[in-house]
Amino acid sequence: MARHVKQGDLVQVITGNDRGKTGRVLKVMPDRDKVIVEGVNRRLRHVRPNQRNPQGGRVEKEMPLHISNVQPVSPSTNKPTRVRFETKSDGSKVRVAVSGGDELHTLKKATQ
Repeated sequence: MARHVKQGDLVQVITGNDRGKTGRVLKVMPDRDKVIVEGVNRRLRHVRPNQRNPQGGRVEKEMPLHISNVQPVSPSTNKPTRVRFETKSDGSKVRVAVSGGDELHTLKKATQ
């Protein structure tokens, strides 16, 4: 099934405690319907001393959000938008912003 967000997209959170914040998608977890967004939904985690963090302590990290709580930001309007999928005349499939009609990403290249 096609997803409305991909890794690297600029998205805005539309519900929850971080409503209105924007950030880049760091990871998409399609099996759990979750995404991790840079700088959003940060929580403190207590970690034991290890090679990466020799002293241990509390580390702040981004936690997953449900994919339905984020929307891609349209490049032309800088506002969140819904996404539709279109097939061009050359056979390539693209994601298009509903508001503004900007092309967000080419999903499938045209076969020659």
